[in-house]
Amino acid sequence: MSCLIYRHLQKRSEFLRAAARGVKAVRHGVVIQAYPSALPVGVGFTVTRKLGNAVVRNRIRRRLRAAFQEVVKEVEVPAGDYVLIGRKTTDAEVFLKLVADIKSGVLACGKKMSANQTK
Repeated sequence: MSCLIYRHLQKRSEFLRAAARGVKAVRHGVVIQAYPSALPVGVGFTVTRKLGNAVVRNRIRRRLRAAFQEVVKEVEVPAGDYVLIGRKTTDAEVFLKLVADIKSGVLACGKKMSANQTK
């Protein structure tokens, strides 16, 4: 039982908007796409079928969700919609390294989004 401190992206259009018009940060364990939003922080998780069967994909998704929750507890995440895309290395990655990857990616995306808004 954890308290929800972000909203979930649910519509396909939200995922596509982050991919098409947002900023991107690639890390060893995860790819993060972000799009600025006036709403509270939103997050969605994507794991493709080429990463494995349903058991593997669900494990990767759970690890991404747990790591993102740790990041939200540690740092103030810039407002926006974030899409976390699992990679082949996500499943075997040490959890603390995955948290560090997501933290650095989210902060990098936040800087890019704020730089784009000031232009």
